[in-house]
Amino acid sequence: MAVWNNPTVSGAEKHVGNWLGGFKAFILRGNVVDLAVGIVIGAAFTAVVNGLVSDIITPLIPVGGTSLSNLTWKLPYATIRYGAFINALITFLIVALVIYFFVVRPVNALMARFKPKEVETPPATRDCPYCLSSIPLMATRCAYCTSPLPPPDQPAQAPAAPQQAAKKA
Repeated sequence: MAVWNNPTVSGAEKHVGNWLGGFKAFILRGNVVDLAVGIVIGAAFTAVVNGLVSDIITPLIPVGGTSLSNLTWKLPYATIRYGAFINALITFLIVALVIYFFVVRPVNALMARFKPKEVETPPATRDCPYCLSSIPLMATRCAYCTSPLPPPDQPAQAPAAPQQAAKKA
């Protein structure tokens, strides 16, 4: 029982609990589960596309009476199966096309449809026509060159000045 009285060992359950708690939070995140499902479905789909390419598409390509996957290049020390590589390339292109047209484009269309529209805010400043300095939109004189300024093109609702509000009352 001397081991349990050791301060290093007695604090270990806290560290293990923190590690396992973090792992549990990581696993229960929706992204991890979605990713796992996507990988399994992708592997199954790849097997289907491999079968389609090797059993249906490549036999249709005429290569002197033999299947495309049987094409080889014999060297004295090795045999290079370039037909199998062409099969793998065709498989990759089919998978990429299916993913693009049935996953990427629909998701992009949904994101564009449901993405909130960004409201354009009017500018808070304008340029002085005399010195080209940036000044507040409702300024009547330039802070840099002290020139009187014409009113802005589209005036914003400026709060009434305290002196004007006192005169109105």
